[in-house]
Amino acid sequence: MLLVIVLAGIAALLLLITVVKLNPFVSLILTAIGVGLAAGMPLFAVDKTPGIIDSIKTGMGNTLGFLAIVLALGTMLGKMMAESGGAERIAKTLIGLFGERNVHWAMMFVAFIVGIPVFFQVGFVLLIPLVFTIARQTGVSLVKIGVPLVAGLSVVHGLVPPHPAAMAAVDIFKADVGRTILYSLIVGLPTAIVAGPLYGNWIGNRIHKEVPKEMGEQLTENVEAKALPGFWNTVFTILVPVFLMLIATLADLFLTKGTPLFQASKFVGDPVVALLIATVYSFFSLGYARGVSREKVLKFTNDCLAPTATILLVIGAGGAFNRVLLDSGIGNYIAELAKASAISPILLGWGIAAMIRVATGSATVSMMTAAGIVAPIAASLPGVSPELLVLATGAGSLILSHVNDSGFWLIKEYFGMTVKETLLTWTALETIISVVALTLIMVLNMFV
Repeated sequence: MLLVIVLAGIAALLLLITVVKLNPFVSLILTAIGVGLAAGMPLFAVDKTPGIIDSIKTGMGNTLGFLAIVLALGTMLGKMMAESGGAERIAKTLIGLFGERNVHWAMMFVAFIVGIPVFFQVGFVLLIPLVFTIARQTGVSLVKIGVPLVAGLSVVHGLVPPHPAAMAAVDIFKADVGRTILYSLIVGLPTAIVAGPLYGNWIGNRIHKEVPKEMGEQLTENVEAKALPGFWNTVFTILVPVFLMLIATLADLFLTKGTPLFQASKFVGDPVVALLIATVYSFFSLGYARGVSREKVLKFTNDCLAPTATILLVIGAGGAFNRVLLDSGIGNYIAELAKASAISPILLGWGIAAMIRVATGSATVSMMTAAGIVAPIAASLPGVSPELLVLATGAGSLILSHVNDSGFWLIKEYFGMTVKETLLTWTALETIISVVALTLIMVLNMFV
């Protein structure tokens, strides 16, 4: 009966988002209440039994208490990159190194680097003018150049912390952030290569798209050249939080716990502190040191926070839904079923995330929900790497993006494609990412 409740809850979530067209935040809260009622939870706490409302508050508060800080700082860092021209500098440098014939490879690496501190949509809008410009200058199909771009951004968005969904999964699975970043790079780079330059070259030779006229005129018009920040200055600024988090991981491996050096390393390597340091550093490296006034930096950091409200609410609601699943006993019940069936927790996490992704179209919701369900299994089975579970749920959350995903329509409109062409490009590459990443995760699981 509990399993039926979960399936009914997911189906209801699908209907509310796709058919009723209800806001995802509202849909998640309503579904959480419905699942709690169906599972027999009290409305409010009784003795030590948590109530539905208490679970929702606790789940949302615990999730946002950490992620709200990470999201705000990461958004500010991304804004400084955009306004300073740092992303443009990285793109131009890499394209100069690769040459026009291999420009699709350059776009994948550009997206992979630029995508580390920014959201998928931000990175896409930031780099799409460059894609249009290159396509017009070289005559290469927009698909051949664009597919590697979105593949690189998507891989980083789904697998690599400090992106919010990945960080939430790290918190749920109690994984080590630095080790998760290391594994995500080992898995992510080959995955991005297969889904990006390799598949992009193949499909680009079969679907030739010109730059859409109206969109191209807006994004490729000649503007006055501006002094861009240095390449290595920009790259270092982006990678500061990654380096600091890796320091914390190395401290666990090589330093004696409790020593001042160990505590200092863990402090600067905490995701919140690492992002805070990187963000403040970006104010100087990409702002003040290049003549940007304090007033402009303040305006940049204020303006960029407004669009994050919806993302925060959806993530928080996903945390609330997860908490209801746990407190109702459904999570433990599914964990027992999974243990009895001897299904690999990695495959289970990937499969649950994939099913919810196909049903709801939200990578964030699917990753959060799958992590909440699979976490009890990870805690009860020795030898399961929580870092690989983070990557598995992330890979599953990217599969088969279709018409219920806003990203599908974003790609379709910017590339001027039909629905069929978008399915053959965007949907296919997302599925390739998911399957290739899972394969590499299973291989990596044999060695860690």
